[in-house]
Amino acid sequence: MALLPILRFPDSRLRKVAAPVTKIDDRIRRLAADMAETMYEAPGIGLAATQVDVHKRLVVIDVSEDKSQLRVFVNPEVESAEGLALGEEGCLSVPGIYDKVERAERVRVRYLDLDGNAQVLTAEGLLAVCIQHEIDHLDGKVFVDHLSQLKQTRIKSKLAKQARVTA
Repeated sequence: MALLPILRFPDSRLRKVAAPVTKIDDRIRRLAADMAETMYEAPGIGLAATQVDVHKRLVVIDVSEDKSQLRVFVNPEVESAEGLALGEEGCLSVPGIYDKVERAERVRVRYLDLDGNAQVLTAEGLLAVCIQHEIDHLDGKVFVDHLSQLKQTRIKSKLAKQARVTA
């Protein structure tokens, strides 16, 4: 396994819409493993392939406290969503930035597992939020897109300043 570099907002590659995975093979399984290792090391609770500059519809998520419940979603699609909740979100591609985003409280998602089997999951709470957040990445969206234009501008300025300081 290998750690992968995570793209940082406002990198334009984060805006690219991911293509469906057409074949689940060892390459995709290795990518999922590398993404999981990268997510845990960051540390984070979710990572979309788009964030590591691979534009395939693949997501890894683990919202457990002890990092023991890795979930891999290939070609995930939200079939239904219920309720609305406002919660604070952050993102590995937008380090150090957190803000409130409105998301569905409960989602039903259809996806393939790493064996190519069709799965359906009904999720709520943090898992539901994380699924929506990561699918946004696959669609070329970042959580800051849900914020006001003023907040987006401030975030871009703050990240640009951080980049200059660390360069």
